[in-house]
Amino acid sequence: MWQKGALLAVILISGSLQAVADEEKETIIEAMDNQRIDTLLRRITDDVEGEAGYWRITVNDYQAVIITDESADRMRIIVPIAESSGLEPGRMLRLMQANFDSALDARYCIAKGTLWSAFIHPLAELSDDEFVEGVAQTINLAATYGSTYSSGALVFSGGDSKAEQKKYYNEIIERANSI
Repeated sequence: MWQKGALLAVILISGSLQAVADEEKETIIEAMDNQRIDTLLRRITDDVEGEAGYWRITVNDYQAVIITDESADRMRIIVPIAESSGLEPGRMLRLMQANFDSALDARYCIAKGTLWSAFIHPLAELSDDEFVEGVAQTINLAATYGSTYSSGALVFSGGDSKAEQKKYYNEIIERANSI
């Protein structure tokens, strides 16, 4: 009896999965490419330099670099923040805490002696909204370095960032109250 019930469940699940697969085939999303990224960048800012595969943009005084490789299906958005040689252990710990809960899709990283804010994603499956969010989060993560260490969207619970941001908030309140 159990075997018949298990077999029936497998058949029902298989049918449901096939129906989902069929629906997904109908909802075909156009693959992201360099031409589309160029169009999106020019909607975000008038300050766009470069060419397909490598652009530099400036938004709110932050310079971002967007690099794509269509053949490898990869893209990244990076914003330089500071030299990495001077990062003290406490600051490095805070960066790792933020990567856990407040950086979201963008991340702090180090390469070639520089601390960066970076968003890295497969290119073809990237939606317009995800790309624009990636630009916004990467720039915001750079802008909040040294204060809230946040990409701006939200803070996941279970990490340390919410308590750290509360400390920052309380320090400002205490300074104001001491005047």
